[in-house]
Amino acid sequence: MGNVLVLGIETSCDDTGVGLVQDGRVRVNLVASQTLLHAEYGGVVPELASREHAQVLDRLVARALDEAGVRPRDLDLVAATRGPGLVGPLLVGLGYAKGLAWSLERPFLGVHHLEGHLHGALAEAPVEPPFLVLIASGGHTHLYRVEAWGRYELLGATRDDAAGEAFDKVARTLGLGYPGGPEIERLAAAGDPHAVPFSVPMRGRAGYDFSFSGLKTAAVRFRDEGHAPADIAAGFQRVAVASLVGTLERAAQDTGLRRVVVAGGVAANRALRAALAATGLEVHLPPPGLTSDNGAMIALAAARRWARERRADSLTVSAEPYWPLGEAV
Repeated sequence: MGNVLVLGIETSCDDTGVGLVQDGRVRVNLVASQTLLHAEYGGVVPELASREHAQVLDRLVARALDEAGVRPRDLDLVAATRGPGLVGPLLVGLGYAKGLAWSLERPFLGVHHLEGHLHGALAEAPVEPPFLVLIASGGHTHLYRVEAWGRYELLGATRDDAAGEAFDKVARTLGLGYPGGPEIERLAAAGDPHAVPFSVPMRGRAGYDFSFSGLKTAAVRFRDEGHAPADIAAGFQRVAVASLVGTLERAAQDTGLRRVVVAGGVAANRALRAALAATGLEVHLPPPGLTSDNGAMIALAAARRWARERRADSLTVSAEPYWPLGEAV
């Protein structure tokens, strides 16, 4: 990747991420969380998220540059998430990055959010294709076959809720806080994962799609039947993990690809990590700080694409709230 200094900006949802990457190494990775702002609503309010991004982004970029001991003119490349995501938040980060690149006369790249998660997972242990990548987060659950950088074949995706979204909704059902992933994991530790008769969704069906909305409905029913919240949390986590890992194992067997990358916020879940470790697959997971949305993963993806293509994006590119990964390159 050379000695290129890349600034990456991530504003696809609620957290404002700014990262600096140089020579393929993360130098600074800052995230301004909006969790408290949205907690009372039980989910992200796009208008509030957009305003918060606009308020904190300039200060966060200045802080990142200061921590790295560099000046704006030392940047070689400016990148931001172009999509998919919430259109308002995307426009804030995209507009800021394009303006900065223009003012500095530096190239600009608009990065696909999922490609950012992929590169974030490989920040400390880069590998080369081919491999499988499972991206599981609050907004996405997708399984891809990666034949080469920039060549992504979608094998399966969720038919309804994303995995992280299901964690949030079940947490709300149980009266837990937002975001739900850490809360479910905490409560599950005190429960019996087999006490509540959850069924693993999509088990026995052909293909590699996922479905999580039924688990939310089941959790409501089990709560109303009087099952202990800890047991519901433990049972839900067990079957959600079983769905993700089981589908990934089948895809690995069918494709002959034993090397897999698992990325996204759900990759921080310890039960998922333990189940992946027991598969015998060559599993690559994000290091701490790079599981959830962040700017460093956007900078990493931009650095690799720049090294491969040396072609900037036009400053007229627009935000893409719905953007299939296969159309991103």
